[in-house]
Amino acid sequence: MFKKTALPGVFEIEQNCYYDDRGFFSESYNKNIFDQQIGETNFVQDNHSFSKQGVLRGIHYQKKPFQQGKLVRVIQGTVFDVAVDLRKNSKFFGKWIAVILSEEKKNQLWIPEGFGHAFLTLSETAHFVYKTTNFYDKSSEVTISWDDPDIDIKWPKLKTGVINLSHKDAEGISLKIFLN
Repeated sequence: MFKKTALPGVFEIEQNCYYDDRGFFSESYNKNIFDQQIGETNFVQDNHSFSKQGVLRGIHYQKKPFQQGKLVRVIQGTVFDVAVDLRKNSKFFGKWIAVILSEEKKNQLWIPEGFGHAFLTLSETAHFVYKTTNFYDKSSEVTISWDDPDIDIKWPKLKTGVINLSHKDAEGISLKIFLN
């Protein structure tokens, strides 16, 4: 089931899961159904990241012509997943939504081109997998500051209180710099 979020074009996707005494089966992606709901989409790359509790990745974005749509999900663990509208002419520019993605819920988030993406690992560890509509291009990459006050993401408090950032994520630019 595709559920609209407060940001037009961003959808939370709930999968049907079939359980029996052997385990479960779930169809995580079906091009026909996805294209009916979202529009014609061509995924070109699959990625998998592993993170420990408190790891925050993002807010990541790629400039044209390498913008990426992302279909993201967690196959082990739990994350607080965030999409930020970075389309400069959008009336939702700088607005964000968050969804808890987890192995238990088996939900996904569709983040279209023009949006930034970030997540915070809430569980002890998490395996995060995602499809992209364009290839990664280092020269097109932009990292927006995860704690930019103009975006004002309400990150959950961790029991440890420690956010773990890469150098790249710690050096993210402000939304104001991004606009220029």
